[in-house]
Amino acid sequence: MHELTMRRHFSAPVEKLYRAWCDPLQIGKWFGPGAMTVPEASVDLRVGGRYRVVMVKADQSRHVVGGEYLQISENALLRFSWRWEGSPVATEVELRFAAHGEGSELQLIHRQFGETDARDKHIQGWNGSLDNLAKFIEAREGAAA
Repeated sequence: MHELTMRRHFSAPVEKLYRAWCDPLQIGKWFGPGAMTVPEASVDLRVGGRYRVVMVKADQSRHVVGGEYLQISENALLRFSWRWEGSPVATEVELRFAAHGEGSELQLIHRQFGETDARDKHIQGWNGSLDNLAKFIEAREGAAA
């Protein structure tokens, strides 16, 4: 099995970074790589609860991902299954949140890939999503200042 690990620093307190992953209204403003839009996002934030995110590319193709929350520790950890709609394959994502200087750090671990190609595509996707998250966080922090 293959996995990927990423670390990113954000210019916001842990609580705001964590909330960006838990609030469907916020998820709709940053989730997905590049210029994808998110017309639908739902979150039932409890162990055993489900989430679903619909991402749409400029060509109107839809990419829908969902899963179940497996472990939750407020402002510290989110662990959930990850399954693309129509796929029989599920993987697992773990997010670790930590205070870091004036901001916070996110560690993302996505595991249980059966193939390196699937892992590598997710590296690109996660990098794009985290870039969008950084822009979203910076815009919110700038507006709050």
